[in-house]
Amino acid sequence: MGRADDRRARQRGGRRAAPPARSSVATAPQPGPAEAEPTVIGGRAAARRAAQGKGRGKAGRGKGKDGRSFIRRMFTWKKIVGGFFGVCLLGMGAFIALYMMIDIPKGNADATLQSNVYKYSDGSLMTRDGERNREIVDLAKVPKKVQLTFVAAENKTFYKDAGVDLKGTARGLFNTLSGKGAQGGSTITQQYVKNFYLTQNQTVTRKLKELVISLKLDRTKSKDYILAGYINTSYYGRGAYGIQAAAQAYYRKDADELSVQQGAYLAALLQAPSQYDWAVASDTGKALVKARWNYVLDNMVEEGWLDKTKRAEMKFPVPQAPKAAPGMGGQTGYLVDAANNQLAKQLVAQGTADNLNDALTMVKAGGWTITLNIDKKKQKALEAAAKSQLTSKLDPKKRSVDADVQAGAVSVNPKTGAVVALYGGQDYYKHYRSNATRTDYQPASTFKPVILAAALDEDAQTQTGKPITANTMYDGTSKRQVVDNGTKVGFAPENEDDQNYGNITVQTAMNKSVNSVFAQMGVDVGMDKVLKVASQLGMDTADLKSVPAQTLGTMGASPWQMAGVYATLDNHGKKVTPTIIKSVESSQHQVNLPNPIGDQVISREAADSVTSVLTGVVDDGTAKVSVADNSNRDGRKVAGKTGTSDENRSAWFTGYTPDLVTSVGLFGESKKNGAQVSMYKAGGFPRVNGGGFPAQIWAAYTFGVSATGVKFDLDTTQGAAVQPSYTPSQTPSQSATQSPSQTPTQTPTQTPTQTPTQTPTQTPTQTPTQTPTQTPTQTPTGGIEDPLNPNSDQ
Repeated sequence: MGRADDRRARQRGGRRAAPPARSSVATAPQPGPAEAEPTVIGGRAAARRAAQGKGRGKAGRGKGKDGRSFIRRMFTWKKIVGGFFGVCLLGMGAFIALYMMIDIPKGNADATLQSNVYKYSDGSLMTRDGERNREIVDLAKVPKKVQLTFVAAENKTFYKDAGVDLKGTARGLFNTLSGKGAQGGSTITQQYVKNFYLTQNQTVTRKLKELVISLKLDRTKSKDYILAGYINTSYYGRGAYGIQAAAQAYYRKDADELSVQQGAYLAALLQAPSQYDWAVASDTGKALVKARWNYVLDNMVEEGWLDKTKRAEMKFPVPQAPKAAPGMGGQTGYLVDAANNQLAKQLVAQGTADNLNDALTMVKAGGWTITLNIDKKKQKALEAAAKSQLTSKLDPKKRSVDADVQAGAVSVNPKTGAVVALYGGQDYYKHYRSNATRTDYQPASTFKPVILAAALDEDAQTQTGKPITANTMYDGTSKRQVVDNGTKVGFAPENEDDQNYGNITVQTAMNKSVNSVFAQMGVDVGMDKVLKVASQLGMDTADLKSVPAQTLGTMGASPWQMAGVYATLDNHGKKVTPTIIKSVESSQHQVNLPNPIGDQVISREAADSVTSVLTGVVDDGTAKVSVADNSNRDGRKVAGKTGTSDENRSAWFTGYTPDLVTSVGLFGESKKNGAQVSMYKAGGFPRVNGGGFPAQIWAAYTFGVSATGVKFDLDTTQGAAVQPSYTPSQTPSQSATQSPSQTPTQTPTQTPTQTPTQTPTQTPTQTPTQTPTQTPTQTPTGGIEDPLNPNSDQ
């Protein structure tokens, strides 16, 4: 074989079996069973051709020059390590970007919703009102060991960690991505973030936000802040959000009264509120919650937060059965509305709100704990008196007018200004408007003591120059023309039933409620001065005209307002502004309640003299039968005044003992359209007078709750009311025989003691305090602009 043949043979052998090699000459591998002979290959060209041929063949597809597969070349250990670190760097960069982009947001609306909580004066619950049964409390009001029950239950490392549980969060993300649902493991901080700042949605985005916000929150807020937020926003079952509502729902107590055992139960509830509620739990649920309760307490022992011996003595605190929160029915709605309105007016007064509407919106938003001055015993007694003395005697089926009778009452402690009881109507759901605070009916003759107070305080004189006292003589002839400096003013009011009394004392005129006397007295004093004193005592007179007709009480007033006027008289002339609010708490707003007891607005001598005169109304006047002769009076000292307005549209009795002032009003209101109507024949009587139903309600209530054996401490030379010598059987012709015997002996004793104390007390600083109890919606039915308007008052 020649060289050419030799070369061709080597080339053919190289193409068949030449292995890849880096050098130009290589020795072929040892032949296996399928190989016939070794082949020596050499030469660069041969090697290149052999490699190219192998790449084109089926066996060489997917391999590189070095003979390794694509997967082996892509996943070398260097690339895997590098890729891992690259992913870590990318993740860290992404997290840093998220951390920079995500800020701590505002709390979501649902998490900030709270109810308003209203309490009686003794701290017991009256009712709740709001979209969410939640009352946020400061952590300081929750016992420390009760706080620790929640930490022991949910996150033992709470005080040490950075606010997140990375393992738990990673597990949660994985389970969310894999569709396995929600999983536990979050810290207290994360749960609070979820409740307060985010939502309950199980999404990757929400979990990432939760992680970032939790870290930031832990850096910027204290652990106590976070724990307080957590226990105040969590849901405990029974419609209760937050620990305060839960404490009430399960144990009928406030959060600051919880025991460790009870706190551990509430902490255990958070894992499954519906399943662990003892009242509805199955046997399995009860076993689970008991196990959870033990777990909480054992963790506290383990952490050194609870003594082991005390732990061993603890028994499971079975919660009380569920009880619906009191609603707004009965009198509750009236009490709540009165408290809300007073709070709203105070928010405006102190500059927290710009106007009343904004203030009411602020109040209705929730989060207020309002303790009222309402005394449960007195409130119950007032409601019972209204029922026994009025509503039980009305029968609309027999007399349609009975359906038009509305009653309202307010009872005030004259020493503190506290509204201790209030009656707004038969039921809040049946008659929404409160009769206790409405100002659209005339106070009628209950205004007469204000005229006398003005006369005494202003050192006023009659047309003949005599000082006006309880013993001053006036002409009580019905329809007598009122005169001013010898000129008739065009006003001649009629007395009730057109009764003529002739010359009588002011005391007798008050006892018998003689219109003609007080119409003249008002002009003698000056109606501008009368209205000024009325304002100082507590009435809203800002828009009233100083006309003689006002002497008949033709302006609008409310039982609330009149109770304040008479309370000021009872308090010796120091201003009393009725207040239904005892205290207010809110996490968002500070409220500074003004002192209900104000300055001296009329002299003590004037106030006490009026009180003395009003004892005569009770003992020898229009309230004698219902009040003075009442079998339950038990020696109580009483002062008061009746009133019956034009066309019998309103009837009043406002009276007081040394320790309690109560104003009762009856109002004729059409059941069909709410218009003012007469009450003639209501209850089967020809006319509803102040000495009837109103005085009867007053007596049944007052003689059941007021103190006995207490006397009026009066600074007056008049004593305990001048007893009149006049009787209704006398005729006007007898008046001439009365004047000489009464005037000389009684008048001189009154004058010297009144002048010194009056002038300094007449200050205009009281006007702003009138607004909380007044409304400008007065619609007097007597035509206050017409001085000729005759009103038959009683």
